[in-house]
Amino acid sequence: MKLIKQVNFKICVLFVMGIVGFANAQIPEDKKLHFAAGALASTTGYTYVWQKTKDKKKAMLAGIGTAILAGTIKELVDSSQPNNRFDTKDLAATALGGITVSVTINLFNKKKTKYVEIN
Repeated sequence: MKLIKQVNFKICVLFVMGIVGFANAQIPEDKKLHFAAGALASTTGYTYVWQKTKDKKKAMLAGIGTAILAGTIKELVDSSQPNNRFDTKDLAATALGGITVSVTINLFNKKKTKYVEIN
C-alpha cells in the first residue's frame, strides 16, 4: 500500500512538472509557482487525510482545502507588505494546482472491490 502511495505521488509530481514545464509562455512565472505550490500543498493534505481515514472524498476535499488555505495565507502575508496586495489570480492558480492534483490522485486510487463467497 505504501508503495502505491509513493508511485501515485511520483506520477502526480511528474504530471505537475510536465504541465508547469510545457505551459504556455504567456503564463507568468509567478502563476506557475503558485500552481506548483498548490499541487504540493494538495498532495500533502490528501495523503495525510487518506492515511487517517481511507476515505477518497474526505481526502480530496482536504487536498483542495489545504491548497486554498496555503494560497490564502500566502496572499494575506503578501498583502501586509508595503506596495503589495492580495492577488486573487495568485490564489486561483494555487487552488487550480490543488484541484488538479487531488482529482488526479483520486483517479489513480481505484476502489477495491470486495467479493463475497456465496455457498
